[in-house]
Amino acid sequence: MRVSLVDPSAFTPPYDRALAAALVRAGAEVELLTTRFLHGPVPEADGYEVREFFYRRAAARGLHAPARRALKMAEHLPDMLRLRSAVAGADLVHHQWLTLPALDAALLPGDRAQPRVMTAHYILPPEPGRGRLLAARRAFGAMDAVIAHSELGAARLRDQVGLDPGRVHVIPHGAFDYLTNLAEPAPLPSELEGAEGPVILFFGLLRPYKGIDTLIEAFSRIEDGAELWIVGNPRMSLAPLREAAARAPGTVRFVPRFIDEAEIPELFLRADLIALPYRDSEHSGVAYTALAFGKPLVLTEVGGFGELAREHGAARLVPPDDPQALAEALEQLTADAAARKELADAARRAAVGPFSWDAIAAQTMQLYRELAPERR
Repeated sequence: MRVSLVDPSAFTPPYDRALAAALVRAGAEVELLTTRFLHGPVPEADGYEVREFFYRRAAARGLHAPARRALKMAEHLPDMLRLRSAVAGADLVHHQWLTLPALDAALLPGDRAQPRVMTAHYILPPEPGRGRLLAARRAFGAMDAVIAHSELGAARLRDQVGLDPGRVHVIPHGAFDYLTNLAEPAPLPSELEGAEGPVILFFGLLRPYKGIDTLIEAFSRIEDGAELWIVGNPRMSLAPLREAAARAPGTVRFVPRFIDEAEIPELFLRADLIALPYRDSEHSGVAYTALAFGKPLVLTEVGGFGELAREHGAARLVPPDDPQALAEALEQLTADAAARKELADAARRAAVGPFSWDAIAAQTMQLYRELAPERR
């Protein structure tokens, strides 16, 4: 079976490439159509083809070029129209993202004998307005099948977006195990050397919805010698976070920059606990990196995090925006190595079981065959 994976803006290169490689191992021929990822290296293609099809002129100018976004938008319409011929030889087209969902739904390749699948990496904000609902209905409704990563996500697609239940399928997000086997991992960033006590790690893009302010407030209530590391590329002002961190009795260290893939292993190996106190999310690639490294997690009850905790025992759950509950969970786990080990063991089991890419590829291929039986 020939499959075109489409991620125009390269929103999720690790996911795209892990899925593509697993599909190839499952017997598919895969081409990934995307743009050049400008923030750093991405996993090498493993048996599949990559075509940097979208936004070529904007990407050639580099990440910080003036008017790059405007040029990207100028390229968007012609690139989407060219997509029709680019995927003509595929048996099935699997969209990971649509850059402009409401518009792109009308620009998708028009051969309805060629099934369309989309992975719903993000569905809707907690209280979507009418415009967001209409855009989601148009985008997801243009697909023959939509993949959610959790039962909660599937319910939102059915109940809020209004999709036919027969079009909604649950296939988990995979654990990023390739990061545990990098050929040349980098050492721990120098800013983080010398920690002696337990380390709580927050990792990823620094954005307001991720609850970093709540995490710092919770950490300020802990007095057991732990350290808090906040590591990632900032997309918000850090001044209020630094001011709050300065008032904490324990050490808070910031590494506010893009983290190269090679730096990730040592970060997770050194961390004793991963905390993701999000206010809103469907899922998080950071959580699935933690699974791959067998790290205990503290998560908020948003999106699919609850299922990860309740069904697989790999995380401790707290309500969002509740610094006291978060502080209690962090303090209990930093002080209790046996409790951390229990969560870590569950994370490892999940990573090699239901969240392994080969298991995910098998489910995805079964869906493809149901959608395009005559093309097998």
